[in-house]
Amino acid sequence: MKAIGMIAHDRLKQALCAWVARNVAHFQGRTIIATGTTARLLTAENPSLTIMGLKSGPLGGDQQMGAMIADAEISALFFFQDPMTAQPHDVDVKALIRLATVYDIPVACNESTANYLISSPYFAQPALAPPNVTIEQRYGDYLSRTIQTQLKQP
Repeated sequence: MKAIGMIAHDRLKQALCAWVARNVAHFQGRTIIATGTTARLLTAENPSLTIMGLKSGPLGGDQQMGAMIADAEISALFFFQDPMTAQPHDVDVKALIRLATVYDIPVACNESTANYLISSPYFAQPALAPPNVTIEQRYGDYLSRTIQTQLKQP
């Protein structure tokens, strides 16, 4: 079974930890991959869960999570974002959300969407979900495009 990704901006880390604690049964027996401080806080609040920590988001953790999405190691991403605070690594956040979109990974950016995601029968039983369209099927035209160069041969 693939891991679950979790990230929270500083002002929402406690909210994510509290939400996970209220919904701990949904995460039992699953591996949670979280960025640095979020992983540490989640582990302290939910010691019964299996949580693996990456680097802090601004230090590369968001990009590590993106690589795991691209490698099909993450099945869903819970990313509690703070829309009212500028983030020094905003470009990394944008790239992460883009990769989740490219690889068709569901993303919950707040508690409401997180509640919807965990209440889906597909979350509890991923085998029930319809098969994902492959990257080749979804982006075949892009992958097989021909690029013309302007370089002249001597």
